[in-house]
Amino acid sequence: MAKVNANYAKLPGSYLFTEIAHRTARYMEEHPDAKMIKMGIGDVTRPLVPAVLEAMHDAVNDMSTSENFHGYGPEQGYDFLRNAIVENDFAARGVDIAADEIFVSDGAKSDCGNIGDLFDVDNVVAVCDPVYPVYVDTNAMAGRAGDYDEAAQNWTNIVYMPTTAENGFCPALPERDADIIYLCSPNNPTGTVLNFDQLKVWVDYANEHDSIILFDAAYERFITEENVPHSIFEVPGAKTCAIEFRSFSKTAGFTGARCGYTVVPKDLVRDGQSLNAMWNRRQTTKFNGASYIIQRGAAAIYTPEGKQQIEDTLDYYRANARVIKEGLEAAGFTVFGAVNSPYVWCKTPEGMGSWEFFDLLLTKANIITTPGAGFGPSGEGYIRLTAFGDAEATKEAMQRIAQLEL
Repeated sequence: MAKVNANYAKLPGSYLFTEIAHRTARYMEEHPDAKMIKMGIGDVTRPLVPAVLEAMHDAVNDMSTSENFHGYGPEQGYDFLRNAIVENDFAARGVDIAADEIFVSDGAKSDCGNIGDLFDVDNVVAVCDPVYPVYVDTNAMAGRAGDYDEAAQNWTNIVYMPTTAENGFCPALPERDADIIYLCSPNNPTGTVLNFDQLKVWVDYANEHDSIILFDAAYERFITEENVPHSIFEVPGAKTCAIEFRSFSKTAGFTGARCGYTVVPKDLVRDGQSLNAMWNRRQTTKFNGASYIIQRGAAAIYTPEGKQQIEDTLDYYRANARVIKEGLEAAGFTVFGAVNSPYVWCKTPEGMGSWEFFDLLLTKANIITTPGAGFGPSGEGYIRLTAFGDAEATKEAMQRIAQLEL
């Protein structure tokens, strides 16, 4: 008889955003005339910019002739995109990253989950708390998380590092040595960032303990403040201890097009093995590369026209974030994030749980948010709102919240 991976049976309930979708669908079925405003899942709403669309159309035309047709491409990504990434995302910031250290994929979420293929099941995993669920769930699927403690709402083998208002959203170094450390800045879900000095502490720790930092920089284009690294590789020593994940989803509207990349430095070696070579072997075995058409579109965001058009879109979302932050604060709520991020982390009313406040906003204001408890134990007592919606709908949502009687 075929045996299944028993770790899946340990996963609690459904994936966070699946549960949100179920609750929302149930409410809308009972209230079909409700005008819902979506501020929960971090999906973009602005269309792809003209430079990207033109490049994609040209790429489609390439596929129509024998001379320009593209079949299987390089699993690591086409040189035209990898070289553009090197020049614009790293060299422009004084960071020395080579093209063969960049691996183009169908998105950062996939890579964040798949990177676990490189690591033994016995590694100790540390995550910030609250945490993007993919980091934890994929390690649970692989067998590194131990068992789920329903009462504590956490996994027995995962090291949770509280990342809260009380410590300025900068987690303390773990008391237990951690082999694999997930960091995300700008952070999902809190919308906060780690500055250079804070990030250097982690790089020094990882090099001292032979740990590996898995650094999620999916939202780096939203950074507006100085002294906040856009890449962990801006910190000296990071190339011997870190892997970085980047995404075009939120920065260029590719949530439906799917494209991102992962940086695995050649200096990153453990147990005599090159992590760069291992990831290359993994990708060439399990992945056939991102679409040629999509990669042409991604490369277009680095053209002069593409850069300006993307910046205009980012400004649209940044303005939404300010509206949410200012609107919630005016209504008496305590909020964090928004300044360097499309996410706003809002404290629930005194004595009200995350799911309770989620349900209240859903039913009384017809606003869909994300309950903080779904991001880990330290997320209880908060909700996350996203700035990716329509500008007028965002303003209306704040008006609805201001009129609530709590």
